[in-house]
Amino acid sequence: MVKTVRRGDKTLFVCEICGLAYKEKEWADKCKSWCREHEGSCNPEAAGHAEPPGT
Repeated sequence: MVKTVRRGDKTLFVCEICGLAYKEKEWADKCKSWCREHEGSCNPEAAGHAEPPGT
């Protein structure tokens, strides 16, 4: 499961391992799976879909 947070009027889905936030739950799930398997690295494909911090 990924964490759901509100930023302003947006609902974002957050990888509980690395903290990257996504508009789409699918990308947060992919990110979390990658983080579990590859400790200390981020999936470049998923990270490209992450929301900038503070948005």
